[in-house]
Amino acid sequence: MSRKQPGTLIIIGGGERKDDERTILKEVAKHAGSGKLVVATVATEEPEETWEEYREIFKELGVRRIEHLDVRLREQAKGKDNVETVNGAKVVFFTGGDQLKITSQLGDSPVYQTVEEIYANGGTIAGTSAGASVMSETMLISGDGEESHQVGKLLGMAPGLGLIQDVVIDQHFAQRGRLGRLLGAIAQNPRQLGLGLDENTAIVVHDQESFDVIGAGAVYVLDGSHSSYSNLGESEKEREKTMSVFDVQLHVLSEGNRFNLQERRPEVPPKPEDQVGEEVAEIPEPVGAAAS
Repeated sequence: MSRKQPGTLIIIGGGERKDDERTILKEVAKHAGSGKLVVATVATEEPEETWEEYREIFKELGVRRIEHLDVRLREQAKGKDNVETVNGAKVVFFTGGDQLKITSQLGDSPVYQTVEEIYANGGTIAGTSAGASVMSETMLISGDGEESHQVGKLLGMAPGLGLIQDVVIDQHFAQRGRLGRLLGAIAQNPRQLGLGLDENTAIVVHDQESFDVIGAGAVYVLDGSHSSYSNLGESEKEREKTMSVFDVQLHVLSEGNRFNLQERRPEVPPKPEDQVGEEVAEIPEPVGAAAS
């Protein structure tokens, strides 16, 4: 589907603060404004409890129109009532749980087609944890996060919703030690950027062009497009070896940093007190080889 004016994605690494701070959920509420915010509990095993928790939070944050998308069977994603629930929303917020439930229940359904239309027409799609991983064209669904990746171990990958292209997203990143599996994912497909999001951390993606970081943790960007070697294609004898990959570039961004997805480069956005209209400063290219 062509997107003349794509909207905003708010991709959250899970564990967002729900107390008085609520930095990330405030950002979601801000995008809803006076419009409708839909909480989609498709991924969770506890849809009613999850809905009540987020409904109360968004109500306290000033959102007046909050509706619940509760799809537990694929057939329900074809129902007129659920399509109407999503229709006209300014924000659709996917909760955590199991990302495969989101794709299997909603994929190519009338409900999801409505979500796509909302995004294509400038709306906001947000998601936390599983709701973050599902945003990409290809999503991680399993893989050892406690050890370095081994050549012979296949990562669990599956088609995502495809709202953002050429990236693969992992969440709960530092907290669950997932660097090895994200490296494995981009070594298998260097065209994709690897985005690892810590808990209580989010990226706000603008028009597929760039993203800004908000929250307390870090966002790790792994770029394997210029890698010079990996042993993933070695012979059967090498299947038990730990993966090696050379010349992968790593960027670590925190709140206030920006990343240009088109140029694959971090940027330092101007501060509010800086002069209006000042150009955004791009980080200079490193001298010599990229970090291994």
